[in-house]
Formats: sequence, C-alpha cells, structure tokens
Amino acid sequence: MHLDEQLNHAPCGYFSLSGEGHLHSVNLTLLDMLGYGGSELTDRHIEAILSVTNKLFFHTYFYPYIRLYGHVKEMYLSLRTKDGRELPVLMNGVRQERGGEVFIDCVVLEMNKRIEHEKDILRTKTQLEALYQATHEANLRLEQLHAEYEEKQQELLRLNERLETLASTDPLTGLRNRRFFQERLLFETEQYGRTQRPFSLLILDIDHFKSINDTYGHPVGDLVLASLADLLRSNSGPDDVAARYGGEEFVLILPGAGRDDAMCAAERYRSGVEAAAWEGLRITISIGVSTISPGDTDAALVNKADHALYASKSGGRNRVTHADGT
Repeated sequence: MHLDEQLNHAPCGYFSLSGEGHLHSVNLTLLDMLGYGGSELTDRHIEAILSVTNKLFFHTYFYPYIRLYGHVKEMYLSLRTKDGRELPVLMNGVRQERGGEVFIDCVVLEMNKRIEHEKDILRTKTQLEALYQATHEANLRLEQLHAEYEEKQQELLRLNERLETLASTDPLTGLRNRRFFQERLLFETEQYGRTQRPFSLLILDIDHFKSINDTYGHPVGDLVLASLADLLRSNSGPDDVAARYGGEEFVLILPGAGRDDAMCAAERYRSGVEAAAWEGLRITISIGVSTISPGDTDAALVNKADHALYASKSGGRNRVTHADGT
C-alpha cells in the first residue's frame, strides 16, 4: 500500500496489519527503527518482528482486546530489529474496516527510559508465565464471549429492522404508510431529475366506503380495507410501492411506468377489485393517475393525481382518469 510522504516520514513508526496479522504497510520511520529497507517487511507476519515473549503477549492480550474493544492504548513491548536486537516501544492500535476488509492500524514510539521499560517487561513476563497455564481456558472463554457478543449484535440488528418496519407500515393493512410513501415519492422525483426515468402515481379511493361503515359497521369496513390491500399487494410489481394514504385512500408508485403503462396498471387494479368476491358486497374503486413530467415536484404530482381522482368520482365512479384529462 502506498503511503504519502507525510506519513512515511512521520516522527513515529506506523504499520498496518491485515485481519490475519500480516504487515500490509510499514512507513519509512519504522523501517529505519528496525533496520529494514524498502518492502522487506511487506506481507510478512507481525511475528517476524516480535520476540517469543511478545508473540505470546500479542496473542493473549493484543488480539483478544482489540477484537472486543476495537483499540489498544499504551501497549509496552519490544520489537525485534533485523539484526536481532530488541527495540522497546510504546504502541497504540485501532481496528478499522476499509473496502470490506479488516485492518489493524498501529503507531509506535521508541522508548528512551529503557530501565523502566525493562522493569515493565519483566513484570509482564512474570504475569504472562503465570497466565500461560490458563491460556487454553481463557481462549475458550474469550470465544464464548465473542459468540455471545455476536448474538447480541444480531439480535439488536433484528430489533432495529423490526422497529424500522413498524415505523413505516400501516398496522391495519400491512402496506407501507403515508410517511414511507412521501419519502419514496420524493426520492423518485429527485431521481427523475437526474436520470429522466419516468414513473407514475396512482391514487385509489373505495367508492361509497362511508355507507359500508354506516351499514355494516367498522369491523366490516376494516376487513374491506385489509382485503383491498392484499389485492393491491398481489397485483403489484416487485419495484412498485403500495401504501395506505389515509382512510379509504391508497396510493401506488410505479417506477419506470409512463402514461400508457400506468393507465393499463390502473385499469387492471380497477377491474380486479370489481371482479373480486367481497362476501356479498359490491366493492369498486375510482383511480386518479399522474405521470411525472419536467418541472413536477412530488407535491405537484400528488395534486394532479388527486384532481384526476376527483374527476373519476364526479364522472360516475368505478373508473380511471389520467391527469392529462383522459
């Protein structure tokens, strides 16, 4: 990996590890500190510049800690130079993702207070020797904790997805709600401005729905709404967006549909509702259609479809009208 000149000559050593521990990039400062040149360390494992003690330290502390918390701060260890000497350093590391791959970026500072550092190393070595007997058990426990963490993360993602779905879904019909429809309509309008890809909007209204509620009660009315939603869902294309707009009104966004395709789709919905079995009821819908044109806003598109719906209602109901008057 190419490093820019500022990072290459930074007053501290820098290296980047792959998720498997291979040196992905090393700056010139660190190469000079260790006595290497050019790309001698590129793609070599980090263990190539660690003593035996520090290899154990890396595997029992550094990797588990950075996997759990994403970072390590003020880690004291010795790197092994090309000629075999130990170079005491202070290291910070952070776990990051770039381009779908996990990397561990580290900076190291050479320690001048060698005596204090050697005391730390001796103390750490003693602790590691004591811990070495329990390494296997500790690793098993770490794997268990990691598995539990991953399970909690997945559970949280599932809950977030469910909350997002609930926030954008109409509880009675299971269709998208008005908020989702408005956001999607704005998106399609803005995309049309960039790509000129057409789309159309349908507003559907159940004819004489108030009389259904008044005659048979709201439970029957709710059943009609839910059944109509099922019909819209089963007849919609994979990219279409069907939503409940409010009351007995429904909306459909038809991406890629010009005027003629939208009118055919609207007629398919209208005739499908008229022909469906409604447990002895006669249910029909009126539809207003508008197709995006240059200069239209999302609000203008809704307004045109709404006027077309009004024309279908005033023209006798159970019909489809386009905003262009046909």
